[in-house]
Amino acid sequence: MPDPTGSSEDRPQLRVVLSTSSVYPDSTASGFEAAARLGYDAVEVMVGIDETSADVDAVRSLSQFHDIPIASVHAPTLLLTQRVWGTEPWGKLHRSAEMALEVGAEVIVVHPPFRWQRDYAKGFVEGIADLEAEYDLTFAVENMYPWRTGKREFQAYAPGWDPVVEHYRHVTVDLSHSATAHQDPVEMLRDLGPRLAHVHLADGMGSPKDEHLVPGRGSQPCAAFLEAVAASDYAGEVVVEVNTRKAADVETRESDLLASLAFARLHASR
Repeated sequence: MPDPTGSSEDRPQLRVVLSTSSVYPDSTASGFEAAARLGYDAVEVMVGIDETSADVDAVRSLSQFHDIPIASVHAPTLLLTQRVWGTEPWGKLHRSAEMALEVGAEVIVVHPPFRWQRDYAKGFVEGIADLEAEYDLTFAVENMYPWRTGKREFQAYAPGWDPVVEHYRHVTVDLSHSATAHQDPVEMLRDLGPRLAHVHLADGMGSPKDEHLVPGRGSQPCAAFLEAVAASDYAGEVVVEVNTRKAADVETRESDLLASLAFARLHASR
């Protein structure tokens, strides 16, 4: 990990970004509106089943209307988004890069391939490097987790769910995923060093379910992780990606988004 002994005045404050997935099942437009009104610095667009999220012109218009920048684009590589922008996985990543260039984002968040995507997985590590060279963008591969049912464990991703051990130049660390994988994110930070390019802030209790709790409401060392990130030379963003689907009403959801923002500001300050 980079030497944290330098003055904090030499390192800019980390931007706190809201993923539009944090307002699901509300719309992408609602995500932009909430981010701007609640005081987030930027937005991460989760390209998904909401048609607006996959429309470059619509996304750019939302950014301009709410006067809030787009920091990153999450490629449609989830199970639920397998048919968004077609079914060819490399085509999805090219379109994600094109959107990023159009809207001024610098980071593409990518999940590793599923094991059944054999051809895609076979050349994935090299293919990501080629995309970074082609577009001059950061493709940050996200940590995932083994799928567990009871005492059974299934390896759903290839070449693997842990990007720390692969030869990716840039990695996203998601603290809900590290909880599900039973990993220590602070140790991941040390192991990754300058390869850490992106952070998804959430929490989890370590259950088989990917929970995306509000930070501080689970068992992950979210505060210690953010403090270590802030003390390093990390130059990316802290992206709040929490699950608010069970919020009783809009006020409760916004309370969760504000609590997440306050947690990030407190522990990631320089």
